[in-house]
Amino acid sequence: MTAASSPGYSESGMPGSTYTAARPTSTETKPSFKTTEFFVYVASVVAVLIASAVVGSDTGADPFPAGRAWLYVTLLSIGYLISRGLAKSGSREPADRGRG
Repeated sequence: MTAASSPGYSESGMPGSTYTAARPTSTETKPSFKTTEFFVYVASVVAVLIASAVVGSDTGADPFPAGRAWLYVTLLSIGYLISRGLAKSGSREPADRGRG
């Protein structure tokens, strides 16, 4: 005696797979190089490095040595990474944006 299967169920009695994957409707955020914070970061790094190169004194002692400049660049980088992390944590952008 053969039992008839219900719609959506296979002969084994397990539900059949009718799930189709949906396309994502949004991405995390726009690329970092398209943000104003990226341009502010780049301008700040350039300004720190130029200031370190230009600043000097007549006595021969360097009031803004390269080591301190690179420390400031590192701190700017940490701040930029944190700001990108916060930006990516909760915002969304449509997935079709930017596609031809």
